[in-house]
Amino acid sequence: MKELLIVILVCVVIAAILWTNKRLRENIRNIFKIEELRKRITYTILIVLIYRFGSYVVLPGIDPNQLAELQNQSSSGLLGLLNMFSGGAFANASVFALGIMPYITASIIVQLLGMAIPYFQRLQKEGESGRRKINQITRYLTVLIVGVQAPGYIANLRAQLPAEAVCGGSPTLFFWISSVIILIAGTLFVMWLGERITDKGIGNGISLIIMIGIIARLPFALFAEVVSRFTQGSGGPIFFLIEIVVLVLVIIMTIMLVQGTRKIPVQYAKRVVGNKQYGGVRQYIPLKVNAAGVMPIIFAQAIMFVPITIAGFTQSESMSGFMTAFTNMNGFWYNAVFFLLIVVFTYFYTAVTINPAQMAEDIKKNGGFIPGVKPGKKTQEFFDDIISRITLPGSLFLGVVAIMPAIVSILGVNQQFSQFYGGTSLLILVGVVLDTLQQIESHLLMRHYDGLTKSGRIKGRSGRI
Repeated sequence: MKELLIVILVCVVIAAILWTNKRLRENIRNIFKIEELRKRITYTILIVLIYRFGSYVVLPGIDPNQLAELQNQSSSGLLGLLNMFSGGAFANASVFALGIMPYITASIIVQLLGMAIPYFQRLQKEGESGRRKINQITRYLTVLIVGVQAPGYIANLRAQLPAEAVCGGSPTLFFWISSVIILIAGTLFVMWLGERITDKGIGNGISLIIMIGIIARLPFALFAEVVSRFTQGSGGPIFFLIEIVVLVLVIIMTIMLVQGTRKIPVQYAKRVVGNKQYGGVRQYIPLKVNAAGVMPIIFAQAIMFVPITIAGFTQSESMSGFMTAFTNMNGFWYNAVFFLLIVVFTYFYTAVTINPAQMAEDIKKNGGFIPGVKPGKKTQEFFDDIISRITLPGSLFLGVVAIMPAIVSILGVNQQFSQFYGGTSLLILVGVVLDTLQQIESHLLMRHYDGLTKSGRIKGRSGRI
């Protein structure tokens, strides 16, 4: 009943926005006038509905009426993060419980291997054939990762749920094997749905599925926050209004972080071939303020969960006390170390992904130069200096965005709702929405319709999640 009320409320809010905004109504009409765009959006919506339906299909042998303990356990910490990315499927013991995260993990591993192993570097340079080979390796690695995670997930179900909730209290070997196979098939099916969206829908499918999983928790978190403010006497409507204003400001700053670039002018010399003149134009190389994206937060979170794991196994009181300081996600030491790790990983990942020497060499080969800078070594040093300077504010701002959920949680915001004030979830939401809107706007402009904004074209972020 609560879910139905939330859906109705969201529909009413959307209808009110459309009713009061004439330009938005016109843009939506233009979108549905384009047949190809209309089909792509409809196809994407159908795939998303299939994904959301599968998130509520419980594993065979699990009693869905006794999942309350698992849902309470998955409201915070690492399990809360996994549950948010899976759109609640983790806490529902669904066939999609492990979601798309094993594929993301496999993609990150393959990407890191491409920076260190010559074989993967050669594949990255082989064009379409190399890309297909890398995708095949990523899928195999995804199956391996799910095969390792699935037994752990089932063991967690047995530990957290009442004994009779799992196969009536006596799980058999067939239950274990079949559940592992179903979880592997569920992850591969979600991965396939994402690829279908990329091919025939709108936006990047994998990123869009992650965004849907995150945003699916927003209505419930917002509902819980409204209830706590208006019924429990903890601030009332004024405090809730301040929360919404702060959330909007954080989103605006995150958009600035995602879109922020430093344009480096490059002048190309004139060349006369026959009766035609080539070159002689000035172009710009955009260097992103946050070239690392969400990767520093993901790496830092992975390291910060190590003390939590060690604390669960150690019996030493002194070691346990030390680790306890790093298991409190709202504590000072946890967030201070988390912030520093994000700054360090931002520099590391930027240095790995951006090669100033290669950029300087490419400019020199194409007959270009940066005004006031000598080609070759001086250009490389110039890029190094610029990247170092713009990465510092980008890394600091990224660190602030990452610890914002802890800050607002300390100030009294509900634990579920505080996750939308920053961290990986907010960066993914902003990046995917910008990418999707940019694709929609490209279709509109190609058919000579107005763009989605008056001030100029929407700039999406580069790359996938």
